Amino acid sequence: ETALASLARGSVVIHTRAAARQDSCRALMASPAASSVRPPRPKKEPQALVIPKNAAEEQKLKLERLMKNPDKAVPIPEKMSEWAPRPPPEFVRDVMGSSAGAGSGEFHVYRHLRRREYQRQDYMDAMAEKQKLDAEFQKRLEKNKIAAEEQTAKRRKKR
Repeated sequence: ETALASLARGSVVIHTRAAARQDSCRALMASPAASSVRPPRPKKEPQALVIPKNAAEEQKLKLERLMKNPDKAVPIPEKMSEWAPRPPPEFVRDVMGSSAGAGSGEFHVYRHLRRREYQRQDYMDAMAEKQKLDAEFQKRLEKNKIAAEEQTAKRRKKR
């Protein structure tokens, strides 16, 4: 029922913004141009809720979802960069003095600096260990490669 029709009958109409918005929406929907602007959305078929019981089922569900549309690009995340401690500052403003009378807040500053330094030392130790293991692995690979070539040469000689 429009506001004009109700006024014609003599009833009082309180027109709010929400009512005006509803009237304008109804008028837009009633016009033939509005229906040609946006086609109705296709209805999605309801999917059954499947709760995976283990990791294999979860992986299966993910693969099925990916294979529904094989043309769609799959986002492959980049490898996270390894954590490294922040480099030391170029200029240190709060140099801790050796004089007595440090305030109670200085301990927390010292504790933070000490923790950061220990973290940096642990990182350097871990990197040295990793480099050592990598070098040992490369030596072992080279040794195995030489042994395999010798075996191949020996067998080739027998033929």
